[in-house]
Amino acid sequence: MIRLRRRNTVWLAFMAIMTALGMLAAGQVLAAPIIMQLILLSIFALAAVASVVELGRERETLIDALRRAPIRQRVSPQAKEALERARSHGGFANDSLIMLDVGLIAIQSSHEGMAMRRTRSISKDDDGARPFVTLHVDPMEAERNAVVRFEIYNQYGDEQFVHEMKVFLREGEMNIMTDHHLPLAGNRDITGAGDWDLRVYLDGNLVGLHNFMLAPSMTERQRRLAGEVEFSPNDEYSHSNFDIIDEVQQEIPPRLQDLLEGQAPKQQKQSSAPAPNKQSSSQNTGTITRSRRRTRR
Repeated sequence: MIRLRRRNTVWLAFMAIMTALGMLAAGQVLAAPIIMQLILLSIFALAAVASVVELGRERETLIDALRRAPIRQRVSPQAKEALERARSHGGFANDSLIMLDVGLIAIQSSHEGMAMRRTRSISKDDDGARPFVTLHVDPMEAERNAVVRFEIYNQYGDEQFVHEMKVFLREGEMNIMTDHHLPLAGNRDITGAGDWDLRVYLDGNLVGLHNFMLAPSMTERQRRLAGEVEFSPNDEYSHSNFDIIDEVQQEIPPRLQDLLEGQAPKQQKQSSAPAPNKQSSSQNTGTITRSRRRTRR
């Protein structure tokens, strides 16, 4: 795989100046300047190819692998997944620039202030979303300018957000976030819901392909159902008919206290009813016993 190494651009420009001076001097001093000029141009072309163009994948030594092992342990699961997806789409990893993390920061404002959260699921209730990437810069790639490009594609594969920025790489860990955000709340160009993609490019190389989800706005749904918002022709719910149906009143089951209060008057009525005559019953029993004695006699 061919890769351009831009860190040798300054040295290559110096070689070009020296080659031009050598060609001018050879044309004035030597009898056959054309041959010497061709030799100088050939040397410069070989130096340019060896300095700028790198063929094949970068192979790290055992010492470099041991030195970078603790750094690779800090790579987040989202970054590992994004790196694997980027490789399947033609990107390749640079061992001198390790992507530690990638994702989105959702911004939502309320009466209490502005809240920012790292999420993989955004909605149109959020004010916006800002992509970010965290890199670990090796000393070999440090102290130079790099171009970082963020692209966001919707569920249909259409480009919704592009932000390109120039970053000065410093040795160590760097958090890179876009200066602008993708507007979500009230954005009529964003409709529907589904899986979106965030693509991160570094110097034209695809280093990460992050997947996230967009959910519809719950506030807009409630307003549509309440009839507070008129449907526009481009709205996703414009061709649907909504009927607001009143909720059927259901009978409330009686409470235990009501049952006890209703049972108390029944008990009072039962207690106030006249009791049976005990004297008459005892007289009846006495007559029955006397009659039995007479029959025995």
